[in-house]
Order: sequence, then C-alpha cells, then structure tokens
Amino acid sequence: MTSFTGIWAPLVTPFRHNEVDFDALQSLARRCVEAGVSGLVVCGSTGEPAALSEGEQLAVLDAVLDAVLDAVPECPVVMGMAGNNLPAILDRMQRIQQRPVAGLLVPSPYYIRPSQAGLVDFFRTVADASSVPVILYNIPYRTGINIELETFRTVVQHKRIVALKDCGGDLPLTMSLIGDGKLQVLSGEDHLLLPTLCLGGTGGIVASSHIRPDLFVRIAQLVQRDALSEARELFHRLLPLMRLLFREPNPAPLKAALSMMGCMRDELRAPMQGASEETKALLARELKRLECL
Repeated sequence: MTSFTGIWAPLVTPFRHNEVDFDALQSLARRCVEAGVSGLVVCGSTGEPAALSEGEQLAVLDAVLDAVLDAVPECPVVMGMAGNNLPAILDRMQRIQQRPVAGLLVPSPYYIRPSQAGLVDFFRTVADASSVPVILYNIPYRTGINIELETFRTVVQHKRIVALKDCGGDLPLTMSLIGDGKLQVLSGEDHLLLPTLCLGGTGGIVASSHIRPDLFVRIAQLVQRDALSEARELFHRLLPLMRLLFREPNPAPLKAALSMMGCMRDELRAPMQGASEETKALLARELKRLECL
C-alpha cells in the first residue's frame, strides 16, 4: 500500500485553444517527479476537474500515468473523485480503478451539504467500492460542509480510508487527528505545510510545489531530520510565493506563473478567469527572486 508522505503535486491541467495540452501536462508531470516529489494528484481542485468532461479526466489520468511510467515508474498517482451524485461517482470509480492508480482523493459531496451521518454513509460507500486507498479531502470552503472530528473517528475504522488532505483551517482538529494516529494527515493549505509537518503530519498536497518542487521536497526532508531552523528559513523564503499563488482563485495565478516559466500557456476554462496584470507583475518579481525566470 502506498504511504502518503512527503510532498505531492496536485497537477494543473494545461489547455491550448480550449483543448487539453497533453504535451505540456506530461512535461509538467515529469518535471515534478524528477525533482523528487512523493507523488502526483490528477484532477484535484487545482486541475479544474469541474471544467473537464469525464472522458477528458480519464485522458488526463492516462497521460500522466504514461509520463510517470517513462520518468519514475515507482512514483504513485492519485485520482481526484469530486462529485455529488453517488451512483455516478461509483460508476466512474470502476473505470478509474482499471488504471494503476495509487489511491482516490475524495471530498465531501459539494452543494448538497449532508449531515455528518450522511457523510459517514457517503465515505463508507465509496470506500466499500474502492480497491485502492482512499484519501479524505476536507475542504469546506469548496464543498459547503466541514467534516467533524467524530465523523473522522467513525470513518477511519474502514480499512481503505487511510489519509486526509486537510484544508479545513482548523488547527485543533488537525492536531487531534494527528494525535489519534489513525490517518496520514497531509496539509492541503500551502501556507500550513510547515506547521502540519512540525505537528507530526506526514506531508502536503501543495499546489505551489509546481514552481520549485525541489525546495518543497527539501522542506519535508529537513523536518524529517529535525533540522527545523533550516526548514523554517526555507519555508519563509517560499511563503511570499505561496501567498501570491492564492491571491486570486486557484489555479489562475499558478497557471500565469507556469506560463512565465515556459511550461504551458496561461489558459483556463470559463468561468475561471486568468490572473490580473497586477498579480502577474508581482509573480514575475517573485519568480526572479527564486531564480525561476
């Protein structure tokens, strides 16, 4: 079973003239794994899955798996499973699990805002149908519902629910889950990566890692070695970048930055809009400081 530790890159989905740019996608995937990330996440929120058809999502997954197989065959790939129609989710899972995925990233069903009992039933049903590990994704500002502590403690009794992408912004909850030791807790908020690692979290699914994956990997390695002063210094060096990349809705600033670096076109699908000129100017300055341009 995959260990969900270290730095994971939640890949953007590059577009060219409103079509998926598979060449840019594969190049980006290879760049991240060759820099030492522990794994990749496809069709997480950074990958704009709501703007992709199911066929496009599967094609993106296949392209990333092919790229990883060529670059670092042992690098695991996780697939995002956002949705609010449970039968449709279960049907899509069957096709996804025909591929060699290392796990599924499953958020609460958005818009519906079920009760905590409804969340327990939802996650158990998904886990029952899964042949691979399930990573819970708590992101209430996107789904409209927070997963509460007792709900976590109930669902982790399922053997395939093994990890959490934590975007809840609730430090006491994060500390309780780390203390329980039943879930591998990964920060999903880039600016909380270091606090999560220092508290005993296992890693992070960090959008900012697209820019300098080597440095984010270095932070996790330093914490693991208890070299905390060096980890803090490097984290604070990267913190201005993290803040800029979330200055406007993700992944608009990130795609702008990657375009400046020559990795892809600066293109999103409506209703997402590109980053403002002000944000682009600030990003260009920050990328030069980090020697990315």
